[in-house]
Amino acid sequence: MTVEKVSQDDMLKQFTERYDALIKENAQLGEKIKQNEIQALKLQGAIETLNYIAQEGKDESPGEETVAE
Repeated sequence: MTVEKVSQDDMLKQFTERYDALIKENAQLGEKIKQNEIQALKLQGAIETLNYIAQEGKDESPGEETVAE
């Protein structure tokens, strides 16, 4: 097994670059999560609306009238 010798300055530079890249990636992923949540809520609303409309159609039989008593 070969041990690579790297100066502390080089290690610090490498670690800083990796750290900065991870912070940037986390910010991008956080934004993507927000976008996905917004889209999911819109889809949920559309699904609930369609289910409500479908249920309303099943509750009312054709030719049958609702009479208030």
